[in-house]
Amino acid sequence: MTRIAIIDGQGGGIGSAIIRKIKETYGESVELIALGTNAIATASMMKAKANKGATGENAIVQNVRQVDLIIGPLSIIMANSLMGELTPKMAEAIASAEAHKILFPLFQEDLSLVGNPGQPFPHLLETLIEEELNKRIPHV
Repeated sequence: MTRIAIIDGQGGGIGSAIIRKIKETYGESVELIALGTNAIATASMMKAKANKGATGENAIVQNVRQVDLIIGPLSIIMANSLMGELTPKMAEAIASAEAHKILFPLFQEDLSLVGNPGQPFPHLLETLIEEELNKRIPHV
């Protein structure tokens, strides 16, 4: 079974939408682990039907070592992002994890990506499924 960590902060809205879309597509053939930078984000992702959830720096640092895929906004690999919720230790652990990372170009930080098409988030979710997960997760 493919183990996927979904990492989010603040209100957990992005992570929740990702979890709902993956569950809709793959059902229980994948294990989704909600990793929140705060309890509200984790609770929101758990309501979206993640299989497991954990909160905070140590939970993120430990769990990213044990998953096959990491999904979240691009800012999860940027120290002090998410309004300071994402610590340097978290960013280093996520960026250094052996798991393949699928990152959405969504962030509040003072950053621009050259060539970023600025697609709406629902279109990015479809791309996540069609172009990334379908080639990495065996269909049931």
